[in-house]
Amino acid sequence: MSALPRAKIRLCVEHPLGAGQAVSLSPDQAHYLFGVMRKGVGDHIALFNGRDGEWTAEVAEAAKKRGILVCLEQAAPQQMPPDLWLIFAPIKKERTDFIVEKAAELGCARICPVQTEFTNSGRIRQDRLQAHALEAAEQCLGTFVPPVDDLVPLSKLLAGWDAGRRILWADEALVGAAETLADLPPGPWAILIGPEGGFSEAERAKLRALPFVTPISLGPRILRADTAAVAAVTLWQSALGDWR
Repeated sequence: MSALPRAKIRLCVEHPLGAGQAVSLSPDQAHYLFGVMRKGVGDHIALFNGRDGEWTAEVAEAAKKRGILVCLEQAAPQQMPPDLWLIFAPIKKERTDFIVEKAAELGCARICPVQTEFTNSGRIRQDRLQAHALEAAEQCLGTFVPPVDDLVPLSKLLAGWDAGRRILWADEALVGAAETLADLPPGPWAILIGPEGGFSEAERAKLRALPFVTPISLGPRILRADTAAVAAVTLWQSALGDWR
């Protein structure tokens, strides 16, 4: 148990973390800590890097565009998410941001945007979505930031798919079906959420023919794409993930 109170401000860094480790801040991080949050020498900040857990660090040097923090002690062990990926078709900008943020908060290990025949958005800012995932992890006491892949066609993703990772397909055609996740086998999984217009008939036929794809109902109502993503991840986490 840490002897220090857990710091409220958290930063994700690339540096290794350990007792006595000095961590240099980027100009953006220094501006955030010292210009926006008004922190200074002697203040405590929580650091994590996705490998070494969360560490309480003390500000040793503070300047406008640089700073050095020194790790004092580990505040929390590394907590990795279950082996669950989220595959989704981007929608409107704010709602795509929402999907990425909630996927990070709910414990997805990877986020995979895909282009389908009815996808409304033809491109994404992968770096911006990755930043949203990082901010979500910082705010929810996570110690892992899921990577956000660049946009790829669904057909290309499926063509190179490892059949050892099963796909749970939220199929709007099964609305109202009395299905359950209780009988799903453990192991690596991915959840597939379609675009606002649903999948085309050709895409549906392709998905139905793949032996590693399991269609599932998300209840008696058709959900918006962003709501469906949250609902599906929640159901999977409750049945097979680390919420049990």
